[in-house]
Amino acid sequence: MSDVTETTPGWLAPDELELARARMPILYVEAVPVRVDDSGEVTHIGLLLRIGPDGTVSRTLVSGRVLHHERVRDALLRHLEKDLGPVALPRVPASLQPFTVAEYFPTQGITPFHDPRQHAVSLAYIVPVSGDCRPRQDALDLVWFSPQEASSALVQQDMPGGQGVLLKQALAHAGCLS
Repeated sequence: MSDVTETTPGWLAPDELELARARMPILYVEAVPVRVDDSGEVTHIGLLLRIGPDGTVSRTLVSGRVLHHERVRDALLRHLEKDLGPVALPRVPASLQPFTVAEYFPTQGITPFHDPRQHAVSLAYIVPVSGDCRPRQDALDLVWFSPQEASSALVQQDMPGGQGVLLKQALAHAGCLS
């Protein structure tokens, strides 16, 4: 046994992550980036354009795992910066109560949310951003939609794993669906 204690949070090695995914739920955060007007009403919703491992193009929300020994707030900020860039200027809510908790299962049909790799529990937040958003990492683009466009069947069909359902829940929570 080593006398050194590892205190730096980090990713599991790929084989360790695969083993963990097979045995227990993994905690995620998801963010719906929005633009708001002066009265705080949502005017636009930002969706990332990504290419999946199978080559399909889809629209997604900001999403990622919470690291070991990482606060949820820090994970949310890290993934917003990773996906939207360092000057997106997100305003994370003072209260970290999510608008919903999405449960992703490897088996389809248990909930509207599906991830074939794992059982995941995701805390979902609506996060206003006021800065210049430039997609990074594996995102091709960030497209801003009006609430009406974001709730359309055309946009919803481009969102994998039930994220379209999650987006509609966010729009309803923000009072954008009539």
